[in-house]
Amino acid sequence: MRTLDGYTSIVEIHLIPALGHVQLKQLQPQAIQAYYGKAVDKLSPRTVAKHHRLLSQALKYAVRQGYLGRNPCELVDPPSWKGKTMRTLTPGEVEVLFDKAEGSYYYPVIYTAVSTGLRQAELLGLRWRDIDLDMLSLSVSQVLYKRRGVCVFKEPKTARSRRRVAMTPKLALYLREYRTEREGLCRELGKSLTLDDLVFPSIEGKPLDPSVLGHNFTKMAKEARLEGVRFHDLRHTFASLMLLRGAKPKVISEALGHSSVAFTMDVYSHIIEGMQSEAMALLDEVLPAGVVGNAVAKMSRLSGSLRSVPR
Repeated sequence: MRTLDGYTSIVEIHLIPALGHVQLKQLQPQAIQAYYGKAVDKLSPRTVAKHHRLLSQALKYAVRQGYLGRNPCELVDPPSWKGKTMRTLTPGEVEVLFDKAEGSYYYPVIYTAVSTGLRQAELLGLRWRDIDLDMLSLSVSQVLYKRRGVCVFKEPKTARSRRRVAMTPKLALYLREYRTEREGLCRELGKSLTLDDLVFPSIEGKPLDPSVLGHNFTKMAKEARLEGVRFHDLRHTFASLMLLRGAKPKVISEALGHSSVAFTMDVYSHIIEGMQSEAMALLDEVLPAGVVGNAVAKMSRLSGSLRSVPR
């Protein structure tokens, strides 16, 4: 839903005011290029590049429907920008973060995020009926988004996003103890914890506002001297730690709910590249040392035999 809201905002606030007065068949690459040139004076190149992708997809659809003969965006150069380097935490930094978050109301969701790789929206949508502590697994069946200031529950966007994720024994043990604490709190308030209750609600027992969680996490990370770490980086941290421990990309891809293993490999390619030295070291332990002398001697004898053959 946030994606849809973002697209709607781009169209209504930027594209329509700038290009909406031009008839579709009269839309020229020069007009689009001029719009990009003006837009980058106020917006970042990355943001204008998003405008380009959205406009190009819309015009591509117009071509398929026969309204246009060619997509004018194909003749336009969008602004170039360099993406930010992905931030992942080392095991030592994870420990520092946990130490800082311990005692915080948000520690349970932070610990679970690093242990599962779930998206923030997936974590905030978890209910106790989605947790199977005996089978060491949890199910992603709904997500929580904040749309126009209101928190709403939705089904996961794709079939791969709706998935079952395995848990570590440590996480299962922690969630069992955490649930016991939640049950005690509910009894004090004269209520009982139900299967439909959220695993990570707000202090008031309502859906936890994603913005509040993000703000408090950023504050904790900064206090722990982990500058620039976002809550979403906990998902990247889960994936990197799994890769570094030798987990297969397909397993990680399924846990993250990615569209394909190829997508996972592309996102975390820099981590995989950094593992080559470690992989070669493991291979070196398995393979025997090469013996040069035997091969050289054999080649020498073979060469001598060939020279003695009459021509």
